[in-house]
Amino acid sequence: MNKHFFKIFLFWSIALVFTACSDFQKILKSDNVDKKYEAALKYYDKKDYYKAGILLEELIPLLKGRPESERAQFLFANTNYMQRDYVLSAYYFRTFVETYPRSEYAEEALFLHTKSLYKDSPSFNLDQTNTYTALEAIQEYINRYPTSKYVKEANEMYDDLNDKLEVKAFQSAKLYHQLRRYQSAVVALGNFQKSFPSSEFNEEAAFLQIESQFNLARESVPEKQRERYFEVVALYQGFVDKYPKSKFLRTAESFYSNSQSQLEKLRFSVSTTE
Repeated sequence: MNKHFFKIFLFWSIALVFTACSDFQKILKSDNVDKKYEAALKYYDKKDYYKAGILLEELIPLLKGRPESERAQFLFANTNYMQRDYVLSAYYFRTFVETYPRSEYAEEALFLHTKSLYKDSPSFNLDQTNTYTALEAIQEYINRYPTSKYVKEANEMYDDLNDKLEVKAFQSAKLYHQLRRYQSAVVALGNFQKSFPSSEFNEEAAFLQIESQFNLARESVPEKQRERYFEVVALYQGFVDKYPKSKFLRTAESFYSNSQSQLEKLRFSVSTTE
């Protein structure tokens, strides 16, 4: 009995699918613009963004000059967004804003343009060109619509992208240290702290800068060691002042003590040669 019921259910399900596909193909082939537009809206309301998008894309040039054209272009952009094709949705929302700058949909379209760029931003370990583009777009939106209902979300997206850039910058600076490119690490870790003064990674960055500077001094030619060990001392003193209870303090202190010892040896060797 159950098998029989299942077969009937399967038959009618397949029949409905074929009927729906057949209906869509008829609409697609139709020359009646009004019926096509009405069908597109119905598919859109049913959240069938794929079919709605196909119909709207065909309708846009046909609706040119008609009042429905504006809404059709906005909905078409949104069908791409709802299907997670963020590159296309960003493009079409931007095009919409440029075409209809005074539209009732312009504010939402510009917001969804920025949100599309935000969602297209890659993970922190990849190239962040798209992230910078998204940040610029979000800032433009906030400047243009400072009292918008979407401003809170726009600010959250902006902060999230900045956090991503922060992680990217820290990991890039840290990589120089891991690769033992100590001179580059010292510069990159210092730049990171200046660029992100409130970062949660600054304590570790400051410690790694001391360690990198110490290793740089140790591996340097004798003529440059004195100056570079002095820099270890200076970095350590700044670190202690800023992070007196750091978990890295004991190790940092060992770099400081070793640097002091090396400076004393270098001073003694200079005095004996004189």
